[in-house]
Amino acid sequence: MFVDKAKIYIKSGDGGNGCTSFYTEKYVSNGGPDGGNGGRGGALVFRAVKNKSTLADFKFSQHFRAENGENGKSRFSSGKKGKDLVIDVPVGTIIRDFETGGIIADMFSEGDKVTVLEGGNGGKGNAFFKSSRRQAPHFSQAGEKTQEHSVLLELKTIADVGLIGYPNVGKSTILSVISAAKPKIAAYHFTTLSPNLGMVTAYDESFVVADIPGLIDGASAGAGLGHDFLRHIERTRLLVHVIDASGSEGRNPIDDYYAINNELTAYNKALAEKPQIIVLNKTDLLTDFEIITKFKELTDYPVVLMSAATYSGGEELIKTMYHELKKLKPSEPLEFEPFVYEKPSRNDYEIVRLDDGSFELFGGFIDELARNVVLDNYDSLQYFQKQIKEKGINKALAKLGAKDGDTVRIMDIEFEYFE
Repeated sequence: MFVDKAKIYIKSGDGGNGCTSFYTEKYVSNGGPDGGNGGRGGALVFRAVKNKSTLADFKFSQHFRAENGENGKSRFSSGKKGKDLVIDVPVGTIIRDFETGGIIADMFSEGDKVTVLEGGNGGKGNAFFKSSRRQAPHFSQAGEKTQEHSVLLELKTIADVGLIGYPNVGKSTILSVISAAKPKIAAYHFTTLSPNLGMVTAYDESFVVADIPGLIDGASAGAGLGHDFLRHIERTRLLVHVIDASGSEGRNPIDDYYAINNELTAYNKALAEKPQIIVLNKTDLLTDFEIITKFKELTDYPVVLMSAATYSGGEELIKTMYHELKKLKPSEPLEFEPFVYEKPSRNDYEIVRLDDGSFELFGGFIDELARNVVLDNYDSLQYFQKQIKEKGINKALAKLGAKDGDTVRIMDIEFEYFE
């Protein structure tokens, strides 16, 4: 099964909770706090590999979560860091944020690695909160929770040359003639249901040729199979435009030439501007040889005559591709401003008045505050009230019309507001 597009859900590991513990041993009094810190959550990493050529692995397995950090333990023992989750994708995969469409990474070369999500920070144990004024803190910090995100994986085949043209013009046969590739070949439309790659050797050098599934009129607007595979020629440096010179399908070869180029322009103007080699295939069936002269007058691109069925013209095509590629720059990754998942600011908060008259607080500051507070502990509650006051939240609530007795919600906890 060939799959070149997949939506998946990713999440880095939560940080482990800090430990609340006091050292106890026979004959030892007032041992003091010895709670260790929680471990950091595992990161989520993508890696490009060559032994994958499709995104089929992601069709049924769509949720990926890195390991959570381990909770802290007594005797000042910190929890273990969660294991990073490394997701292998085919070379040529583009990773996008599903909501915005922003490009996170272009996995262009084998071995490329990118950390998309960092793991959550581990919480501090109660030993961390010991001070000269607070000798026995009975609270610790919760680990940082991470958010799940949805990303879109898009595979764009990385090849030096792309074979394009109408269905059944002989692209797959040509690939089998010029390389060791063995694509499925038959005399009916849409035999090729996925891009086939072949390695071609010329003058002791090699380059990759991709047979792109047949385009039809309207492909750029979604008709047929062509629209699904047009993205696979965006990375190619050179296009080999294969045309049935004999018109055996009942179409005019020159009309075919213009129609395919129009589809390229409609999909992405840059595709139509890529250099081309014109291959007039099925010359063994030609009855009107004027078509060869017309094409040589029509375009400045090199014109190669072939009969793939009789293995004629293959060597000339290989040499022509080699010389044309020598004129072009090597393929390069996309140029883009990377989309980055940023953690909420620890200083920002927002207050919303709900329909029932209550107030709800949320934001990075509130999330961080919730990690640091244990409401059934006096010291921790005092810290909470101090932070609320210093941050000016009481004044902000008053400006929004809060009155004594109004309900204020912070996370899953409700408080009564008093001036």
